[in-house]
Amino acid sequence: MLSIIEPRTPNHFDAVRRLCWEYRDFLLSLDEKSQRIVQTIYSQDKYARVMEAIEAEHSPPKGGACLALKGDQPVGCGMFHTIEPGVAEIKRVFVRDSARGTGAGRAIMLSLIQQCREQGFDLIRMDTGKPLQTATRLYLSMGFVLRDAYAEIPEIADGHLLFFEMKL
Repeated sequence: MLSIIEPRTPNHFDAVRRLCWEYRDFLLSLDEKSQRIVQTIYSQDKYARVMEAIEAEHSPPKGGACLALKGDQPVGCGMFHTIEPGVAEIKRVFVRDSARGTGAGRAIMLSLIQQCREQGFDLIRMDTGKPLQTATRLYLSMGFVLRDAYAEIPEIADGHLLFFEMKL
């Protein structure tokens, strides 16, 4: 049985961190361009610093997170943080292979959207790599719309990312 929880304990956040590292590894396995982008934007050291700050950056009132559990096993995660007043950015939505096709990705997104509403955000933004076509279809099916880049992106990622937003 699949359940979605908001991580609150150190063990929950450790599970989220492990899933985020798996997500980074997954991105590194996609193609050569994705690999170069990840290594440039999220080098091992920089990503480790991001992982250390998950609890502070992705907990109310700055943001939120969710953890997907299949039984008691972590199988997916997602998070958001504030990028400007009233605007949240969803990051690192990931589902392990063992849970793909179960609705876990949609359930994670629904939880994140609900948390954004509850915290009073007016708009959600996010991005994904063009190779992640299943994720793109999911986001569009949920009401996100494509838009131009909403932040400066490194030259190496130019043309490789898709940007989305949803008004709440």
